[in-house]
Amino acid sequence: MTRINTNVSSLVAQNRLQSSNTDLQQSLTRLSTGLRINAGSDDPAGLLASEALRSEITGLTKAISNTTRASQIISTADNALGQVSNLLSEVRGLFVEAANTGGLSKEEISANQLQIDSSLEAINRISQTTTFQGRKLLDGSQDFISNLGSVPGVKDFTIEQANLGATGNLDVEVNVQSAASQASVDLGGAAFDPPLNANAAASTELAVNKYYHAVSPTSGIWITGEFDTVSFVDDGNFNNFPAASITDGDLLLTYDSFDHPHSISLSASAINSLPGIEAEAVGLTYQFTQQTVTPKAVHKSLEVSRSDGGNIAIQYTDSDQAATAVSYDEQTNTVTVDLGTDEEEKAFLNIAQRINDLSSFGDGVELEATVYDSEGNEASGVAQRLDLTADDFNSINSNFEPALHDDLVFELKGSSGSETFQFSSGTTNLQIAAAVNLVSDSTGVVASTDNGLTFSSEDYGSEALVEVDVISEGANGKFEDDLNVSRAQGTDIQATVNGVEAGGKGNHFSINTASLDLSLTVEEGSSSNFSFRISGGGATFQIGPDVSSTQRATLGISSVSTGQLGGSSGRLYELGSGQAKSLENDPRGAIEVIDEVIGKVVGMRGRLGSFQSTTLESSLISLNETKANLQEAESSIRDADFAQESANLTRAQILVQSGTNVLSLANQNPRNVLSLLG
Repeated sequence: MTRINTNVSSLVAQNRLQSSNTDLQQSLTRLSTGLRINAGSDDPAGLLASEALRSEITGLTKAISNTTRASQIISTADNALGQVSNLLSEVRGLFVEAANTGGLSKEEISANQLQIDSSLEAINRISQTTTFQGRKLLDGSQDFISNLGSVPGVKDFTIEQANLGATGNLDVEVNVQSAASQASVDLGGAAFDPPLNANAAASTELAVNKYYHAVSPTSGIWITGEFDTVSFVDDGNFNNFPAASITDGDLLLTYDSFDHPHSISLSASAINSLPGIEAEAVGLTYQFTQQTVTPKAVHKSLEVSRSDGGNIAIQYTDSDQAATAVSYDEQTNTVTVDLGTDEEEKAFLNIAQRINDLSSFGDGVELEATVYDSEGNEASGVAQRLDLTADDFNSINSNFEPALHDDLVFELKGSSGSETFQFSSGTTNLQIAAAVNLVSDSTGVVASTDNGLTFSSEDYGSEALVEVDVISEGANGKFEDDLNVSRAQGTDIQATVNGVEAGGKGNHFSINTASLDLSLTVEEGSSSNFSFRISGGGATFQIGPDVSSTQRATLGISSVSTGQLGGSSGRLYELGSGQAKSLENDPRGAIEVIDEVIGKVVGMRGRLGSFQSTTLESSLISLNETKANLQEAESSIRDADFAQESANLTRAQILVQSGTNVLSLANQNPRNVLSLLG
């Protein structure tokens, strides 16, 4: 059908040409932008998905940047801490060098102290000048804020990491189930009981309590049985008979004002009338129980005591010199009387005077020597003397002071090392304790004589050790038999922190959870529970794409100033000139502080390094991989496929050209009407 007004063929060709032009334009746009979706109309669902992915990718990009920045900050702090470690090692070396007092002059030691002072100043300078973009890293401003410093019983603490959540604080409750303990080996006292005679020795083995009442320097009553204290009183009557009784655990011996019936033997008989009590008369049994000499260190008629009430021992030696000399060893608490050949010099009053003339010792402790006459009264103006040798005096000593019954050799082992000790018969528990304490720094074991003899570890915890190995002992010795155990170990503290079981080591314990990384040291043997609050602080690093507590890491970086570096042994500033642990005052204590500080700095470096390698670097790898995956997903949705779009472009170009030609032909159809009119 031929029409003029309506050219249907032209209309169809126009529509097809418009569609082809649209396809061509779309292909050109996609090829020019590289994107398949350039407008919401291109793919509404795809646009929503790709925009969400783009948002995540942007967050990941910033998280990667944050993590890289955090790693750079940690590296800066670590480099500075490395310099602090080097300075601390040099300071320790200077203290060790200065201990060579036999090979260094005072001037050289003073020069070492000056160098130590310079190193301490350098450490303080590092603390104040280590910065990253103007923010100080090692001055304590990046540490957590808490009230732990004011909690009783806490000696040292480190808050390494804490998740303070949305509230910005964290309450911590510490419950101690059992305190740390020392290792301890005890001797009950039988090894040192005075060997009075066979009967007395047999009776003491069953004793609940033991008491020696020295009536005079050579006589007394050895009492054993069930009692708490012993008292002697004069009732003021003339009943001519001593009486003994027990009231509330107190053994009371009552006598009157007439002397002779109250001889040691009669008093012992009165005591023996009581159930569960045995008394043994020793020495001159006719002497009177009224006269009492304090049984500290009594030798014949000479008694020596310390002004502070502490234990003391006396030993005698012989000398070829005419004069008698005395000396006092503070380490062993022993007065040594070097007996001369002049008999007048051996007079007890002369010996006592020489002891009283000795200067006072540490903390104002003084010695007091007193001479007693044969009746136990303090002698005045009586130059008593005995023609005895040192062996005679020392054998008398063994009757009055606790001493070994036979020769002894034993090895003492501790957590720091071991030492072998050799003692002869008659050595007192006080002297053994003094010998052990002289080398306690090399064994880690100290001795006390509060109840017989006790060897205890200086340290607390399962690594604390005391082992006594008796190598040889004479036939009469009781040392090995009296040991409660031959080997003992301490125990570690057991505690929970916010319900989480903490790992204990001695008096130190710690936890490491997702919300809290904490180390605490309490006072020796403390079992007190306590609580505290972490109210802020710390260096917070955003290492995830979302702003939430689970995608942040908060790290505490402690101050390394000399006033803050330290622990239970002391602070680093104490090593400076004139301070408590300087070279002049306490070099051994300084070494303990330095070792503790070096451990803290190394631990801080290790913690920062672990955070950098484990948390930051692993997070960085994960973030980059996640970002790559999201970019791939976003690209598959939004980016144009150039191969496909090139084919679409070619197809659209051909269709446009074809449609143009077809439209041209269609527009010629109305002209055919003219041929009909002609």
